Amino acid sequence: MPDHSIRTRSGTSAPLGDEAIERLASRMRGSVLTPDSPGYDEARAIWNAMIDRRPGLIARCRGAADVMQAVRFAREHEALVAVRGGGHNIAGSAVCDGGLMIDLTPMQSVLVDPETRTARVEPGCTLSDLDHEAQAFGLATPVGINSTTGIAGLTLGGGFGWLSRKHGMTIDNLLSADVVTAEGEFVRASDTENFDLFWAIRGGGGNFGVVTSFEFRLHPVGPQVLAGLVVHPMEDAADVLRFYRAFTATLSNDTAVWAVLRKAPPLPFLPAHWHGREVLVLAAFHAGDVEEGERVLRPLRAYGDPIADVVMPQSYAAWQKTFDPLLAPGARNYWKSHDFSELPDELLDTLVAYALRLPSDHTEIFIGQTGGAMRDVAPHATAYPHRRTEFVMNVHTRWEEPAEDDRCIAWAREFFAATAPFAAGTVYVNFLTEDEAARVPAAYGANHERLGRLKHRYDPDNLFRGNQNILPLAAV
Repeated sequence: MPDHSIRTRSGTSAPLGDEAIERLASRMRGSVLTPDSPGYDEARAIWNAMIDRRPGLIARCRGAADVMQAVRFAREHEALVAVRGGGHNIAGSAVCDGGLMIDLTPMQSVLVDPETRTARVEPGCTLSDLDHEAQAFGLATPVGINSTTGIAGLTLGGGFGWLSRKHGMTIDNLLSADVVTAEGEFVRASDTENFDLFWAIRGGGGNFGVVTSFEFRLHPVGPQVLAGLVVHPMEDAADVLRFYRAFTATLSNDTAVWAVLRKAPPLPFLPAHWHGREVLVLAAFHAGDVEEGERVLRPLRAYGDPIADVVMPQSYAAWQKTFDPLLAPGARNYWKSHDFSELPDELLDTLVAYALRLPSDHTEIFIGQTGGAMRDVAPHATAYPHRRTEFVMNVHTRWEEPAEDDRCIAWAREFFAATAPFAAGTVYVNFLTEDEAARVPAAYGANHERLGRLKHRYDPDNLFRGNQNILPLAAV
């Protein structure tokens, strides 16, 4: 069998003999895949089908010891490195061409302690894995809105979702993390151990090491919550969005309502003649008492002339999976995102105008209501700084055929530019695509310089560059 090669961090291709590969494999409990290994194509496939990269080597890790060996191998061979958790990130940074992919998906343990209300979660887990175990005890922590998202990437970028107005961001509930550094050493990061590293990984992405275990604080949630969708025709959207703006300003931290503009999917509760037509969907969630939630959401449900109202008591775990079918793997995806402190009339009119000419049946514009307990943490307390954001807009441009790429991407960029005058100028790092490296400073604001100095301290050679990269900044 011929020798293989590995792409280096300098961009060259270096020969890699079978002996070196076998030596790495012998030191791991997991497996090592080359491009001719069974399972290679499955291992390199990620959520966004636009990303089609072929690593020179895949180290499928089953524990922290395997990760340490993989990182040391990468250093020894100066290999280009990508780290895969859930593989859900829009930029596709979980996989690289020619280099070493450190694959954490075999690490899927979740250990819940109902007495201390904590969970220890490995980086190959999805949000669904954590919800399944924690909800057995009526517990949860704030995570995202698509249950197939990987817990690692979500957390390292900040993490927010339905529970964030009540209990803060995912990183606000991170108690500690086990990290393999760029030297291949194992350390623990927390408020009392390696605090600078703990600060950096709470929003700084995968720039500072490979997290092999997360410890989260859990909260009593559900298992029954009041949640669901209220669907309006697009012709009423401008008026309904103005009501939405006023209504959300009155809500306590127990309640969050998000708005989604898209073409109606063929959902069973929607009349068939609405399938494929433009609609405004209000997604409502109440984390507290169900009867109180009924009272709080009554004005929202009574407003206008909705096509459907399916707000009801349901399990929290089921609600977390509501949007999974609309974000299944295998489609081509391109996102654009803005943060907003308010929703002026002209912005709302712009949203509706672009929603009336969506480039595909699968594209959607969502406005996520944030604020609440997210504001209780100071901007400098974690690497994620944008604590005053009230709404986050993400444009999920999504289609199936490569021939549609140019048209769909052009629409997203045009819409992004049209809404920019109303935006705060900041952005959530997990929503950045691979062509938005110039926006990384906007993701961190005043914290960017400190992150650069910590990058120089923990990863001066920028081994972990397969991400929205923070460049090492030497002290002066």
